[in-house]
Amino acid sequence: MPTIFEIFGYRFFFYSNENNEPVHVHVEKGGAEAKIWMNPILEQYSYGFKPRERKEIMKLIKEHSSEIIKSWDEHFKK
Repeated sequence: MPTIFEIFGYRFFFYSNENNEPVHVHVEKGGAEAKIWMNPILEQYSYGFKPRERKEIMKLIKEHSSEIIKSWDEHFKK
C-alpha cells in the first residue's frame, strides 16, 4: 500500500493490487476512509468522514492530482 503523501493527518495511498481499476486514491485518517476516482475526480465512497473533512479531502486531491496520477503511473508502470 504505497503512501503518496500525508497532509493534515490524512494519508493518501493506493493498494498495489488495484491496477485493474481506473486511477484512484484512498484516503484515511483515524478510522475513516474514502476512495476517490481521479478522472473525473469523484468520490466512490466515504466512511467516517464529516462533510467538512470530505470537502477538504476533495480540495487536497484537486491540488495534488498530478502528483497522485504520476505516482499511480510510476507504481503500475504505465
